[in-house]
Amino acid sequence: MTYDEGLAQRIRERLGERPAVSEKRMFGGLAFLLHGNMTVGVSGDEVIARVGPDGTEQALARPEARPMDFTGRPMRGWVTVSGPALAEDAVLDHWVTRAVAFADTLPPK
Repeated sequence: MTYDEGLAQRIRERLGERPAVSEKRMFGGLAFLLHGNMTVGVSGDEVIARVGPDGTEQALARPEARPMDFTGRPMRGWVTVSGPALAEDAVLDHWVTRAVAFADTLPPK
């Protein structure tokens, strides 16, 4: 599967010039890592956001989010955000900010 390069660029712009951010091709898409921890990614035209196990329920209350599920078993602490909702900058801002806030709580790898 390819990923939406325009969406990836929009995420890059939101992550800014942080020296601790890196990119890695994963899951057929592109992942953004913060201090070596996967934070947010692009798969097709959707965003995968790491919200943490304690943030999953609250994240799933938003209409654009659903459980992240690549294998038939949803991954707790992660959500997939639908492509159409991401056309709105405020929605993308929310998920990138939320994912970075969680990743900032993790020790560097």
